[in-house]
Amino acid sequence: MSFHSSRCLSRAFFWLVSLLLASLIWFISVHLSDREDGRLQYGLLMFGAAVSVLLQEAFRFAYFKLLKKADEGLVTISEDGRSPISIKQMAYVSGLSFGIISGVFSVINILADSIGPGTVGIHGDSPHYFITSAFLTMALVFLHTFWGTIFFDACEKGRYWTLALVVISHLVTSGLTFLNPCYEASLIPIFIITFSMGVWAFFTAGGSLRSIVTCLSCRRKEADQVMVYSALQLPVED
Repeated sequence: MSFHSSRCLSRAFFWLVSLLLASLIWFISVHLSDREDGRLQYGLLMFGAAVSVLLQEAFRFAYFKLLKKADEGLVTISEDGRSPISIKQMAYVSGLSFGIISGVFSVINILADSIGPGTVGIHGDSPHYFITSAFLTMALVFLHTFWGTIFFDACEKGRYWTLALVVISHLVTSGLTFLNPCYEASLIPIFIITFSMGVWAFFTAGGSLRSIVTCLSCRRKEADQVMVYSALQLPVED
């Protein structure tokens, strides 16, 4: 198993632990409350979602601390005194693995319901339920990747206001899902947040407008190089 794969699995494990703790807190609160009170149960569901977000971010911070300790150990035993992986790479790998496992658990119940026995839309449900859920899951995977990049950079540089913005945006994204089945009110703002976080993560990771231009013009540069090389001639042998 590769180094990056092991870190993906360990990051997924951290997310699963946070989900387990959040589910346990929600389960206990539901059983200690009045189950006949619909408004109270809905409030407890929102409370459980908020607790889940806070636990996810707490475990993201704990995982950052764990990686820093492991990174310091790798530096001490390396021959050149350098870490084999940078903080930006750690942020990307951990954020992506966090997003993938989160997306899997978000969509697995929906896929289970899609195989029967009923069909969405028969009893007045939205016929766009599955496609909307797919887009929301996609946004969630991207968001966790972007949040991981921004979060790790903020922890490394001690920017606590950035950490607060990541947590708040995560809470807002989770809260917007409670607007469903009014999908326009949830999907559009979530994708706006996703795009904003993507731009932020791009520049945090060291990207720039110049790098975008260089990437887009890469093909033309390669074509120019081919033309130059084709003009070269081998020396004539005697």
